[in-house]
Amino acid sequence: MEEKKKVIRVEEVTDPDMMSKELDSVVLEGGNKTKGIILFLICSIIGIAVFFGQIEGSTIFGIIYNGFVDLFGQAIYWILSIVITANFICHIYFKYIDKGKTKNAFADVYGNDKIIHTVLYGLGAVYVIIYTLWIVHGMNMPEIVISDATGGNVIPPIVKGVFGIVLAGAVFMPFLLNYGILEIIGVLLEPLMRPLFKVPGKSALDATASFVSSSSLGVLITNRLWKNCVYTEKEMVAIMTGFSAVSIGFAQLVIDTAGCGAQFFEIYAVSFVMVFLIEMITVRIPPVSKKKDVYYNGKVQTEEERKEGARYSVQTIPTGIWRSVKRAAIAHSVPKNVSLSLKDSILVLPQVLTMLSAIGVSAMILAEYTPVFKWLGYIFQPVLMLCQVPDAAAIAPSMPVGIAEMFLPVLVMNSTAAAVSISMQARVFVCLVSMCQIIFFSETATVMMATKSPIKFWEIIVCFIERTLIAIPLASLAVHLIF
Repeated sequence: MEEKKKVIRVEEVTDPDMMSKELDSVVLEGGNKTKGIILFLICSIIGIAVFFGQIEGSTIFGIIYNGFVDLFGQAIYWILSIVITANFICHIYFKYIDKGKTKNAFADVYGNDKIIHTVLYGLGAVYVIIYTLWIVHGMNMPEIVISDATGGNVIPPIVKGVFGIVLAGAVFMPFLLNYGILEIIGVLLEPLMRPLFKVPGKSALDATASFVSSSSLGVLITNRLWKNCVYTEKEMVAIMTGFSAVSIGFAQLVIDTAGCGAQFFEIYAVSFVMVFLIEMITVRIPPVSKKKDVYYNGKVQTEEERKEGARYSVQTIPTGIWRSVKRAAIAHSVPKNVSLSLKDSILVLPQVLTMLSAIGVSAMILAEYTPVFKWLGYIFQPVLMLCQVPDAAAIAPSMPVGIAEMFLPVLVMNSTAAAVSISMQARVFVCLVSMCQIIFFSETATVMMATKSPIKFWEIIVCFIERTLIAIPLASLAVHLIF
């Protein structure tokens, strides 16, 4: 006798973040069905329009968060200084004075911090205050911190930008994540994403958000979905380290700076393909492959869950549509989801900004004032020569410097004594590799650590090295065949 299928009515749902397969048990009737359809359509259209819609070459989201930041004028630097300094003070209080006696959201945020956090939080506060005193009040400050190559390359474009991205993203992310668009994307792309990249179809949304909007946004979306038990630890790390690519706008700037603007379409198209080819490899080797198949709530992912939706069928599209409608019907109201999203973002924002300031500026100082990355470049030179990359000796220092900031490889290439004679093929090669490395401490890697993602510092370094070593022969092949 066939087992009777469990039926759940909307009013009985206690967990709006229930697993996709569990949605199949939810029954929509009358007004709930209409409510689900309306919310799914309206919220999805708003989310897609904001994050992926473009006006004169800029995403609507980019216009919103940049406009929000610009409202504050020069005062934004003092706001950043106050937030980052407050983060350091809270860390000192909850870590060394309170020592776990108080139980609240802030205590939870700072309770597990290490001594390295003390150093980085203090350093971040010092950097941003020095930069603020210089740019707002014109005070004489150390050039090593305020120059365009160090603090000027991190604080205005990245720290200030991420301040707007996190807050504006908190308002609009629920429209993408909570009202059904993920369900239909997941069902439609699961048969493609799961066998190739060992991740859910929903991860295509994270990748797209990075490509068209911001790599930080991609990391934040992935982190949010992990905490909502949409991704396992392994899936989350794979997506975060493999799909958080630079946006189209930033890629344009990098390619133009390298002197390859005329080949923008070809370079970006090749880098797009390379990102996914590299991900197919890195997801199958440590450290990503060693991560646990466990959700944020401790639930272990089963083999059945990984095989679910692995093949297309006549039910694929209807299943995706009805799961989307059901997700929208059982979701919290828009104001509640936005308020919950803002609360989560405000708790993590001070740490993200502080780490960006501390690690980003420190990395720029190392790149600009020490020969560290030049020495590391010697390690890559034999690999470049083996792959018959043109001007291998001249561009070798550009390979490791990408871990500090994605824009640095082309700047380092342009600053070498042989820059004038570097061939177009070598310039294209540097662009391709830097755009596929993805992990850099002035932004993505720091956001990964600040949001307490399940990846260690040394694992981030290993992922960067792996991506670079895999990208080199792929980029070399592309350069010889296409450019």
